[in-house]
Amino acid sequence: MSARPRPLIAALVLTVTASLAMGAAPAVSAAPVAKPVTDFPHPDLKKTYDATVKYRSEQRAIDDGFLRTDECVEDPELGGMGYHYVNPANIGSTDPRRPAAVLYEEDHKTGKRELVALEWVVPDPNGNLPRPRLFDRGFDGPFDFAPVGPHYSLHAWIYKKNPKGVFTPYNPRVHCTPCPEDHPKA
Repeated sequence: MSARPRPLIAALVLTVTASLAMGAAPAVSAAPVAKPVTDFPHPDLKKTYDATVKYRSEQRAIDDGFLRTDECVEDPELGGMGYHYVNPANIGSTDPRRPAAVLYEEDHKTGKRELVALEWVVPDPNGNLPRPRLFDRGFDGPFDFAPVGPHYSLHAWIYKKNPKGVFTPYNPRVHCTPCPEDHPKA
């Protein structure tokens, strides 16, 4: 028989077990870690992100030649695109680092605009260009509306998740007017 008193051993075992359980508890109860923003469906989107993350600051986009607009694009059935800030020098670009437009959505609680997506625009005034490609996919279009005229475009939703897909033109989670979820009931 052991010379150590059993109550002391039981107390030590209980203390060690409780300490281990308490130390493990935060890891078990911690919120799941979000996917890193660099987890993109195409490797060139990392270049796009690196070149455009600075435009989370609306003023930085304006300073770099993107023209601010107060017209918000939304389709009642498809969702929204938001406010297009266009840099005329980038129209026609298929460089992943030079989108023609940065797209913002207004936070209806704060009034601040937040970067949600990017868009590349390639004009086709004579209707004879082959469909442009970027990120191993063809652009959408051709479309024909003022002031751009006939053109192809490609959206990339890398700043706000689009449940319809990264390259889908409209995002059902983007709204130009406040939604019920923007103003919860008291």
